[in-house]
Amino acid sequence: MEGKTIPVSTDAAINNDTDMNNNDSDGGELVLVTGGNGYVGTHVISRLLRSGHRVRTTVRSHGRAASAEASVRSAIAASGVDPGGRLDVVSADLTSDDGWDDAVADCTRVLHVASPFPSVQPENADDLIVPARDGTLRVLRAARDHGVKRVVMTSSFAAVGYSAKDGNEYDESDWTDPANDNAPYIRSKTIAELAAWEFAEKEGDGLEFTVINPTGIFGPTLGPRLSASTELVRAMLAGEMSAVPRTHFGVVDVRDVADLHLRAMAHPAAAGQRFLASGDRAVSLLWIAGVLAEHLGERAARVPTRELSDEETRAVAGSDPSVREAAGQAGSVPILRTEKARSVFGWTPRDTETTILDTAESLFRLGLVKG
Repeated sequence: MEGKTIPVSTDAAINNDTDMNNNDSDGGELVLVTGGNGYVGTHVISRLLRSGHRVRTTVRSHGRAASAEASVRSAIAASGVDPGGRLDVVSADLTSDDGWDDAVADCTRVLHVASPFPSVQPENADDLIVPARDGTLRVLRAARDHGVKRVVMTSSFAAVGYSAKDGNEYDESDWTDPANDNAPYIRSKTIAELAAWEFAEKEGDGLEFTVINPTGIFGPTLGPRLSASTELVRAMLAGEMSAVPRTHFGVVDVRDVADLHLRAMAHPAAAGQRFLASGDRAVSLLWIAGVLAEHLGERAARVPTRELSDEETRAVAGSDPSVREAAGQAGSVPILRTEKARSVFGWTPRDTETTILDTAESLFRLGLVKG
């Protein structure tokens, strides 16, 4: 399967200061962020506001619009940003056409961050695949119809590296085969991204499209609603995991993911490109537990110290669907190539240890784990 990429010269590389100045020159632009009360969404909004943009964000209110808006504003305040009148929160759901025209109206760029991410994998894969794919197409249609310049979509390494490959070395040209027997979440991200590229190519009518493919996203949470990764760290610290599956994956800081979204929405060379976002190397769950234990002392006294064998992991996966993804990757250590984001944008991710420790400190600070 071929990636939707075009050659980019290293001459296009820019440093951080230049890139931020480019963003600031767009100050005052209205940018739509979907999924504004999610883990990545709150950090993206905070970063946009810091850069002088106006932001409109969508939330799934389910009749609780005021509560959803309060959650977003509380998270932004926790990041140290006062949005003033530059933040507008509206209701729109990926499973319905309602609200998307109003959400996109007058926006010059759209950062499509929202996507279903269940705490437990559903029995029916379509429960994830259909809203992820159809919701993405709803956002793209609305963006095209309202003359949006560029859409940046948050996809995942799930769409890149979950099909076997000799050498286990992955970059933006790689694709997970949607026909493989992967967990529903992995298939949903792959199918949604493929559908988005096809739409951009055949029906985009000049709409610029860019994709960010993060590995496991960790880093400080801005509110009590936890992502799957921050919940994993919480469970380790709370002593709820006696052992961990033997699995390796890339880690990227949520703040660096947000930064990459801003770079991707502004830089001319980003149009028509995918960008893999990760730290330098894949790490294991046991390595994460070890970092917590080494640096947090008594506060990490209950983290797991044992790793399940591959056989044990597969056995647990038979009765626990949440372990299925780890079982499928048991014994595999991916090599992650992120030179593209670094060369095009001058993007430099944080050290992985810092990211893991900042995740933990945010959980202590919010009282989600006893320190």
